[in-house]
Amino acid sequence: MTDTDPTQVCEDILRNNKIYNVEHQILRSENAIIDRLLDRRIELVEAYTEIYEKLYQHQHGIKTFLGVLLSVAAFWNPERVSDARVARNRLKEVNGEIADLAEKLAVLLDERSEIHNSSGFASGTHYHIVDVIDAASRDNGFYQSYLQEELKPLSSRYDLKYWPSLAEIVRVLGQDAYFAGTDATNPLTKAATTGSRGSRADFFKALFASIEENRIAHHGFIARDFKLSDNSLASLTTCALGLGPDDPVDAAYVKRLRQRERDERRNR
Repeated sequence: MTDTDPTQVCEDILRNNKIYNVEHQILRSENAIIDRLLDRRIELVEAYTEIYEKLYQHQHGIKTFLGVLLSVAAFWNPERVSDARVARNRLKEVNGEIADLAEKLAVLLDERSEIHNSSGFASGTHYHIVDVIDAASRDNGFYQSYLQEELKPLSSRYDLKYWPSLAEIVRVLGQDAYFAGTDATNPLTKAATTGSRGSRADFFKALFASIEENRIAHHGFIARDFKLSDNSLASLTTCALGLGPDDPVDAAYVKRLRQRERDERRNR
């Protein structure tokens, strides 16, 4: 190891990230995290030293870890995770409403078809799925240019017995919504929302998951055996999330959380 100042190395990486973001007008939320870290450098000297000592020999390791910290603090902070939980719950509600409304609509579509077929009256409404697709795609240039000429003749070539009715299609949509799950689409979302209710632990779960994703074993740049101390993680989290002196994350909290995570993994 050289006489390089670890704090300077880490802060230079942060400043360069901000310069890039500003020049490209991206990631303003990460820039806010960078400003917090730079403003609270005294609290982070020990953490920066540990990061440097454990990652300076790995190309891009320090930059990658700091990028992980910025991303998780910007997008998986307690407020964002709370929003994700609300969205998950709302998704369940929406699928339930779709299922209910689809069945009601299917019943009405069946009734309308029966009236058309038995009453001597018609309303001139769509009854063929191809007609519905064609009407719904009137502003879709790709459909107009590539699919319309191939799809439309099929409705004339094959009569209605070959096609699902509109009511059948709607019922399938309803059944699909009724049996739908609410699975996370990425490891960070899954990690941050596994608990029954939100807490700061969500942030750490997302941070740990992101570190794992960026290890050398997964084609990243963070060393396989890289692990920060409880003190360093507590300092980085307190500063990145902008927590005040009256409500910091301390090393004891991180230690308990890590132990709980280990216990949960053993019990799976």
